[in-house]
Amino acid sequence: MKKFLLSAMVAVITLTSCNNENTAVNTVESMKTPQMENFDKAFKSLGDPQNRPTEEERKRNTSELSDRRKALLVPASKELILSTGVTEAELTRKTGGDMSQIIVWATQIYMQKSDEIRKNIKSDK
Repeated sequence: MKKFLLSAMVAVITLTSCNNENTAVNTVESMKTPQMENFDKAFKSLGDPQNRPTEEERKRNTSELSDRRKALLVPASKELILSTGVTEAELTRKTGGDMSQIIVWATQIYMQKSDEIRKNIKSDK
């Protein structure tokens, strides 16, 4: 009987420990803004069959995204940038409408916000 109770207690502690780890992971995801989530989805959509590089794009053998694939990221990138309080006019002035610059700027914002979320989680522990 003691072995059974001890085993049950170990199982409960293990399950509780695992649940706490999942809570921390879910907290990071739940703290992302809708704009960050859309930015994530846009990048993930590049892996969809219809959005993968074409044979012609692969032949160019460049690490830069094609204009077609950049265009998939620009709406979510603009949305993320504008969510920080930047105006549409300022966005256009700073990037000149260049898709690469818009995506890079949004990526920097995304990384900064992700770092802030991680720091907040660490300070809450």
